[in-house]
Amino acid sequence: MPMDAATHARDLRVTGVVQGVGFRPFVHRLALRYRLTGWVRNVAGTVEIHVEGAPEALDAFQRDLRAEAPPVSRIDTLASAPGTLEGLLAFEIASSADADGTRPVPPDVAICAACEAELHDTDNRRYRHAFITCTDCGPRYTIIDALPYDRVRTTMATFEPCTECAAEYHTAGDRRHHAETLACPSCGPQLWLESRDGRRWAYNDTAVHLAARSLRGGAILGIRGIGGFHLACDASNDVAVQRLRARKHRDAKPLALMVRTVEEARKLAQVNDAEAVALSGSARPIVLLRARNDAPLAAGLAPGLRHIGVMLAYAPLHHLLLDSFDAPLVMTSGNLSDEPIAMGVDEARTRLAHIADEFLMHDREILSRVDDSVVRVVDGAPMLLRRSRGYAPLSLALPVPAPVPMVAVGPHLKNTFTLARDGWAWPSPHIGDLENLDGLAHWHAAFDRYRNLFRIEPQVAVRDLHPGYLSTRVAEELGLPRLMVVQHHHAHIAAVAAEHGVTDPVIGLAFDGTGLGDDGHVWGAETLVADLRSYRRVARLRYAPLPGGDLAAREPWRVALGYASLEPGSEAAFSIAYEGVAAEELRIAQRQIARALNAPLASSMGRLFDAAAAVIGVRHRSGYEGQAASELEALAGDAVSSPIVMEWRAVDGCYEFDPVPLLATLGMRRRGGEPAEELAAVFHDSVVHAAAEMATIAAEANGIGVVALGGGSFQNARLQSGVRRLLEARGLRVLVPQLLSPNDGAISYGQAAVAAACLAAE
Repeated sequence: MPMDAATHARDLRVTGVVQGVGFRPFVHRLALRYRLTGWVRNVAGTVEIHVEGAPEALDAFQRDLRAEAPPVSRIDTLASAPGTLEGLLAFEIASSADADGTRPVPPDVAICAACEAELHDTDNRRYRHAFITCTDCGPRYTIIDALPYDRVRTTMATFEPCTECAAEYHTAGDRRHHAETLACPSCGPQLWLESRDGRRWAYNDTAVHLAARSLRGGAILGIRGIGGFHLACDASNDVAVQRLRARKHRDAKPLALMVRTVEEARKLAQVNDAEAVALSGSARPIVLLRARNDAPLAAGLAPGLRHIGVMLAYAPLHHLLLDSFDAPLVMTSGNLSDEPIAMGVDEARTRLAHIADEFLMHDREILSRVDDSVVRVVDGAPMLLRRSRGYAPLSLALPVPAPVPMVAVGPHLKNTFTLARDGWAWPSPHIGDLENLDGLAHWHAAFDRYRNLFRIEPQVAVRDLHPGYLSTRVAEELGLPRLMVVQHHHAHIAAVAAEHGVTDPVIGLAFDGTGLGDDGHVWGAETLVADLRSYRRVARLRYAPLPGGDLAAREPWRVALGYASLEPGSEAAFSIAYEGVAAEELRIAQRQIARALNAPLASSMGRLFDAAAAVIGVRHRSGYEGQAASELEALAGDAVSSPIVMEWRAVDGCYEFDPVPLLATLGMRRRGGEPAEELAAVFHDSVVHAAAEMATIAAEANGIGVVALGGGSFQNARLQSGVRRLLEARGLRVLVPQLLSPNDGAISYGQAAVAAACLAAE
């Protein structure tokens, strides 16, 4: 375009999730639409654009840059300034440049509709190609070695594009224009089927068909996917499901399912509009859905629960396998329970050989271990229960910028860590429980990946108050110039407030299993007056001893015994809780309480749910964390009940709510023959009303109109929805987690938010 007096130049700088999402090709197409010349390039974590043309065309270009950005991108800032005319004759995608600064990394993106159509098109050269991608979809975080995002800095660098793929890459307007992951059957990664003893015996599409045949025969298949391995079996085969449970050492915890479409999901479960959106979005998480009674599924998928976890196929390989199998598959993490998922081919051969009968392998390397995300829809809005693939490593804003780079190491269970710099925080994908050396190695590997990708060298480490957590040891051994401590429940509430950009004081209901309180006791049912810098405890549950300490979290009868010990003479009401417990075991626990020996005092909502489950005979021993509470929620369902008022009194400047009469009443009514389902509903509604009362008293006493709900107990939809409804009816604004989980997966972000605010105030 010749330069004349009507030609102007403009420089734009875009930050956010703008690399690895087809942003540069989109800018190129937009510039051609408005007949602009110039260039676009990646610079560290930003996109820089220089455009020349008529002023009205420049204005339209800038407007549509934000309005029409690729669906998986996220524009945080769009800065514009007059540029210097260079007299350019075309618009080009320039080579990437490196620089210091924030470097957002895109998450892995599910296969797009266009690629899915090509996958099944017999006339397309990528027909049934297990690694089909374009600029709008495919792996990102799990294959990126360094930024700026170009093929040479990914694990696709070992696959040289063929002539046809190279032509697509360089053709403006093509859907694969500058698609760094593009490949085809001639030049891309390869797929093979491997026996347990390491023998390869089928490749590519033949491998898929034979794997499906093995699954129909009841085999367990190890599948290398995007962020690691899955273990799959026929979801309708009870024998295969039980064999998988036995080999994986996962006796009762629910197993996730995979299907191709929302329509197939509806054959298994009830799916409302919000759940359909969550299922089919680019993140493709596992979504908890109400199972249909007539669903053709094995009975052992989610024992004792009404919901099943369902996800849609998100990788081309999943589509091919499900197309060949033509029925739902169990698709669970490729690991032994409590271990990180397997990621590498050799690692899977070592760690999964005793679980999988065969392996569907590929040679596209995985650099970051990432599990599936989990979502539950509550009151029409998605709530993350596990934030991982599809969401991490997206950044979250910090309402108070961090004055220095920092790492918040997170909690002991459901661990994540968070790196923070300036006004942004990067929570890691789900790490899991830090119970062993494998978990610790996973933490360090993920931390090193984050630190290198984002070029953040922390100067401050932030840890939990508990001195015995493995995460505490991690923080101390990092050897950073400064170490800060944040109390567990303060971090829960800070995470919710910070996510919503709230820095003023809130009333925080922090309900979970356990966290060390500043009085040395176990906390978990706390009402706090808190901002990002400080907190004050204003209400709690009555303390009860937990005989056996941590063992009480796995054996609900022990919690019931602890509550019964607070009211001598109430033993009969609690008798159902001890059914099946050996007399000697019961006597030992009673002595622990009497002597205050390994029987820590606890104010815990999670343990209260355990006690209620034991008292009404739902569960006496748990096979996994939260099993008793989950089954209690499932039992209550949508039943309507009349709540029992939980009495409270002032103790040591704190309101104490006493649940013992509630538990005793439930026990006596169950002994009288009242159905457990009705009593589960009564318990839920009683807790909902007590929680709303706690928050209301604190709000009125402190002149605060905002309540934040945090902690793993608020994964319970009936509890969260009920408390929110009552508080909003009383005119209070209620904040609930949306971008992070209510559970301990949010702790590290809360730690970072607190530390940043405290440092900024110094």
